[in-house]
Amino acid sequence: MTALPTLDSVRDYLTGLQDRICAAIEHADGGARFVEDAWQRADDDASTHLRGGGRTRILRDGGVFEQAGIGFSDVSGTQLPPSATAARPELVGASWRAVGVSLVFHPRNPYVPTTHANVRHFRAERDGETVAWWFGGGFDLTPFYPFDEDVQHWHRTARDLCAPFGGEARYAAHKRWCDEYFFLKHRDETRGVGGLFFDDLHGDFDAEFGYLRAVGDGFLDAYLPIVARRKDTPWGERERQFQLYRRGRYVEFNLVFDRGTHFGLQSGGRTESILMSLPPLVRWEYGYAAEAGSAEARLADYLRPRDWLGEAGPGGA
Repeated sequence: MTALPTLDSVRDYLTGLQDRICAAIEHADGGARFVEDAWQRADDDASTHLRGGGRTRILRDGGVFEQAGIGFSDVSGTQLPPSATAARPELVGASWRAVGVSLVFHPRNPYVPTTHANVRHFRAERDGETVAWWFGGGFDLTPFYPFDEDVQHWHRTARDLCAPFGGEARYAAHKRWCDEYFFLKHRDETRGVGGLFFDDLHGDFDAEFGYLRAVGDGFLDAYLPIVARRKDTPWGERERQFQLYRRGRYVEFNLVFDRGTHFGLQSGGRTESILMSLPPLVRWEYGYAAEAGSAEARLADYLRPRDWLGEAGPGGA
């Protein structure tokens, strides 16, 4: 395998991205600041020799965000869990290193969507030779009271940042991947209205690193205009209770299906940082059914894959 650039450039980009997103979200929130929990892991696990560290940053009880979490991690080990090597035999017995930034923002106003983004890089080596490497990431949007103009802006931004990296073909492929990945099989619905998702990109390093940066940088362009439009929308207890109920779907996906959560926990990762994605408040209700024709009932029409830019939305924006 051709020698790769060091991870320093990827790490530097990711730490800078975390800084920029934190500054922008603090400005948008206007009422709270991120608190950093810097952590370091010692080589104290005889089975994995897991080491590394990161910066977990949490904003709580702000003017817009009930909780916003964004973490950077740089971790390595000498043994991967079976779930990671089952389909990749070349990783068995290899040492590995993973760097990434992951975020989940839970707004207080039910009319502002929850969102998630992640960009990451993975490498594995054996006897000093790289045996595997890839980039992964994406971003997705989870509204409770959706608006067509918001969803279309989100996907238009995603499509436009894909333009230099394969254009419509890449957007279509990574949008479809997002729809398929963020799908709750036991509920027969998507987690939200999608966006982009990709993994195992390992063709040309410079091109794929450029795409990773485009996705990371494009997140704020996609999300902040929606926050600005919806953060002052009046809401009451009915909307709040529906938001808390729908947050339950977010928890279900992250704990049951999310590969990143599973990998982090199975590889001995830092639990607090891994589970920062969970909302601070949530509820479940047995047999809930939205009233026919209600604003809450509209959401069901958005929880299925669709071409948001090539056809009219479900309506009611």
